[in-house]
Amino acid sequence: MDGMKALKAAVIGMGVLIVLGTVTLVVVAVDRTATAPAPGHLAARLAVPAGSRIVGIAALGPRLAIALHGGGPDRVVLIDPATGHQAGRITLGPAR
Repeated sequence: MDGMKALKAAVIGMGVLIVLGTVTLVVVAVDRTATAPAPGHLAARLAVPAGSRIVGIAALGPRLAIALHGGGPDRVVLIDPATGHQAGRITLGPAR
């Protein structure tokens, strides 16, 4: 009978561990999805002169590079997707 009690205790203990592990996974998954930014949603406003148009967009490391033409010299504006703010600007001009 002692063997049966030990087996019963082991099965109950493992069942409790499975339930606790599952609850932990669900809590971690909900926490991560609640704090992660929504993919594909970026709101950014570029202040550019009239007549400017986007001629290309590319991922550049953690930034988006937006190539602009017209409304002045050609330029590339770097946007931080996490914040939607301008992270830099490269103005293209003739070689010196």
